[in-house]
Amino acid sequence: MIRLLWGLLFSLLSVSVPSLAPGTASGLAQSQAQPSPVLKAMDLELSRSIDALRQADPPAYFVSYTVTDQTAVTVEGSNGALLESDQQHNRVLETQVRVGSYDLDSTHNIGDRDMSQSSDLSMLPLDNDIPALRRSIWLSTDTQYRRAAAAYIRVKTSSQVQVQNAETQAPDFSHEKPVTDYLPLDSFQVDRTPWEERVRRYTAAFSASPAITNSIATFTANSTNQFFASSEGTREQFGQIRYRLELYVQGKAPDGMDLERYANFDWVDPAKAPSDADVMAQVHQLVDQMQALQKAPVVEPFAGPALLSGRAAAVFFHEVLGHRLEGFRQKQLTEGQTFTNKVGQAIMPSFLSVSDDPTLKQINGQSLLGFYPFDDEGVPAKDVTLVKNGVLENFLMSRSPLPGFPNSNGHGRRQLGYQPIARMGNTIVRSSKGVPFAELRKMLIDMIRQQGKPYGLLIDDISGGFTITGRAQPQAFQVEPLIVYKVFPDGRPDELVRGVNIVGTPLTSLTKIVATGDRDSVFDGYCVDESGAVPVSAAAPAMLFSEIEVAKKETSTDKPPILPPPAHDPKEPEPRGVKPTPWGQLR
Repeated sequence: MIRLLWGLLFSLLSVSVPSLAPGTASGLAQSQAQPSPVLKAMDLELSRSIDALRQADPPAYFVSYTVTDQTAVTVEGSNGALLESDQQHNRVLETQVRVGSYDLDSTHNIGDRDMSQSSDLSMLPLDNDIPALRRSIWLSTDTQYRRAAAAYIRVKTSSQVQVQNAETQAPDFSHEKPVTDYLPLDSFQVDRTPWEERVRRYTAAFSASPAITNSIATFTANSTNQFFASSEGTREQFGQIRYRLELYVQGKAPDGMDLERYANFDWVDPAKAPSDADVMAQVHQLVDQMQALQKAPVVEPFAGPALLSGRAAAVFFHEVLGHRLEGFRQKQLTEGQTFTNKVGQAIMPSFLSVSDDPTLKQINGQSLLGFYPFDDEGVPAKDVTLVKNGVLENFLMSRSPLPGFPNSNGHGRRQLGYQPIARMGNTIVRSSKGVPFAELRKMLIDMIRQQGKPYGLLIDDISGGFTITGRAQPQAFQVEPLIVYKVFPDGRPDELVRGVNIVGTPLTSLTKIVATGDRDSVFDGYCVDESGAVPVSAAAPAMLFSEIEVAKKETSTDKPPILPPPAHDPKEPEPRGVKPTPWGQLR
């Protein structure tokens, strides 16, 4: 099962690219970047290793080194108090050794068992001491060669007795043109003190409402410099700085259902950090929505017309289409391979086109988490048209080829500690049938009447979702909305409901789209699957469906807390003569 998350509210060993503080940081970009001593150490050891390993038995034909140097700042507060304020700096090496040949090597899947997607990490010295760096790289190379050699023997034995199909007989690794590109590296200095005060203040404002059982505000700033060298001749370095502020609140309905609301701000320029006024406006909106959700009825299972906001539609396409167009899923016998043999066929309405473009840094002024200049196999990021006018044209490709798709298109991605596979970056849905939202809503009401339904649904915001692509289970998806309204055909006001999950299967659901809005909305989050958690973005206009099926959300049987939050207990002694400030007075 693959899951898309709104954000990472837990720690990951990853080069995640969250986001910084006003006036506290600056990227140290150089007009003419020079190769780092780190890259020089990688180059020297690579030249020495590949010459020896090509003569070994069995011979290695490919070696690559990826070094990730990351400085990460985290400031987190909860319920008016500081939970964490920390800065860490580490430098990590990942070594890949492939034994065999481009056609058949040590990474080949054996039968219906997928090869391990994990990779070993080696901590490197933080000093740019070339002899010390080379020593660590040398030891890692020796370890990885021995493992690859043992794996290759198992692959050779298995390939002689296992049934093969066209996809599994495709080469294991693609030939790619070497790239040399030394982009500027990045660095920052972050003053955590202002953010410590801000996360206290934001979460204190949440706690002023009795509807909130818990609140968390997290500020993260990451400076990531990545270095890549391969035996094919590729040499790359680049830096990225990203900043993120996440707001998360929890509540509980009277029937025990857990309620959640989220919001996030992402930026790359410290001068464009969100203002206090912007953040506090979001805080008030989240609290108002939480209070309304506690009173809202639970929706019953339903199938009928629905209007998805742009953010909800973006997640819909990520789950329903995006994962099933990842190249490696067309190759694995355990996968459902929904679209493997549908290239050149219409799979959705002709007014829709879909691309994935990791080269985009922003849309409509909003930073995109899925931006990167090179993927984690050293291939330059590319804008890939996946669906054009409803017709499937392409797959997201890493360096694992498919019949008819012999090369990578720059989408090999991974979290630290995993092997790169084909993954989404910035998934963009475009429409030639866009209309203003007011007209789209009118079309929804007309459709409700035509179908004789008592109501339709307006799905305004989501937390994420997940999808199942393995053939051992139903080829289904689930998108998890947070704000859903019933829309009535007789003019009654919309009614907020809760406990809704959008469910369905891809081949049917994609054909139910009848019109779209004329403005894009963006969802930024983290996608978790076989190669770990990677930052992604999806953009889409609002979409009208002739039919969407919704099911009841899983709920808890635990009742709400017996007592109200301490500050809202009328019997609670007033600390130091100060009365708690009611939620309404904070506004």
